[in-house]
Amino acid sequence: MDSTTIIAKLKGRTPSILGHHQIRKSAVLLPLVEVEGETHILFEVRSMDMRSQPGDICFPGGRIDKTDKDPRHCAIRETTEELGISDALIDDVIPLDYIVNDMSRIIYPFVGRIAQPELIIPSPSEVGEVFTVPLAFFLETEPKRYKVNLQVSPETDFPYHLIVGGEDYNWRMRQVDELFYEYNGKAIWGLTARILTHFIQLVKAEEEPS
Repeated sequence: MDSTTIIAKLKGRTPSILGHHQIRKSAVLLPLVEVEGETHILFEVRSMDMRSQPGDICFPGGRIDKTDKDPRHCAIRETTEELGISDALIDDVIPLDYIVNDMSRIIYPFVGRIAQPELIIPSPSEVGEVFTVPLAFFLETEPKRYKVNLQVSPETDFPYHLIVGGEDYNWRMRQVDELFYEYNGKAIWGLTARILTHFIQLVKAEEEPS
């Protein structure tokens, strides 16, 4: 195959993420609710019966499946299923920055408002409880930051003989921040804390001068 044929074959293609078909894609909703005239953020505590991360605090959300038109649709659908509410109670759904993490996942976060939170009936198979935290708390409270080292650990049959340096190869060790918020004995951390911090930064950002 000559170069002209190759260029003609590739011309006009839209680039994506390499290996995107194998990447797990999820969407979550950061829910805003009104509690006694004050804006709160609603959180879920994952059921202890869940196979993945039981007891962790999270936002409503889950895997994007074939029935979802787009990530926004997934975030709303998962919220209705987990909180037992109609999608008519969810409005003003706005996208936040999405996350590509090291576990081959893309998470699409959204913020939206839930009306009549008193109508929420959590799904017991997925949600142990729900609780809210005043938005003002996060506007006034910086998360605690802790470093996590991500180390490289090759398999026992790794072909060291094919790389310069062999078993003494200088692997680069990455370091990431884990964020923690503590409120009334509950710890909000992980991806939930990252999404929350990003949202708070957007809320606190000063408007650009015109």
